[in-house]
Amino acid sequence: MILLLGSEPVIRSVMKEALERAGYVVLATGSLGVALDTLASSRVELLITHPYVANIPGHEAAKYLRARNPKMGILIVAGLLVDDRLQYRADIEQFEIFPPPYTAAQLVEKVKQVLKTTQERAAHG
Repeated sequence: MILLLGSEPVIRSVMKEALERAGYVVLATGSLGVALDTLASSRVELLITHPYVANIPGHEAAKYLRARNPKMGILIVAGLLVDDRLQYRADIEQFEIFPPPYTAAQLVEKVKQVLKTTQERAAHG
C-alpha cells in the first residue's frame, strides 16, 4: 500500500488516480493524523509526500511517520503531474510552472525504484 500525504486535494486526486491506474493501492489524505492512523492499521510500503504538508515541512512529517514504520520507503515529490486539471488552473490564473510537470509514467517509474530500494534495504537490514 502507498500512503499519499498532501495538502492540496486536486494534486492528491491526480496523483492517486495515476498510481491506481498503474495497479497500486493508494490511500490519500491531507491529514497527518489520518496518515498516522493508517500506519497503525495498515501495512504501508511507501509514503509519498510534498515539501510542505498542512503548514509543516514534508521532511518533518516524513521523519515523524517513518519513526512509526521504519521499513517504509519515503518519496518527497516537489513537482506537478502533467494533467489537464492542474494545467487549466495554472492557465486561468496565468501562473508559470517550474520545473515542468512530470508524466504519470515518470511518477510510476520513480515509485517502482523507491519500492525496490526499500525492499532491498529491508532484506539486508
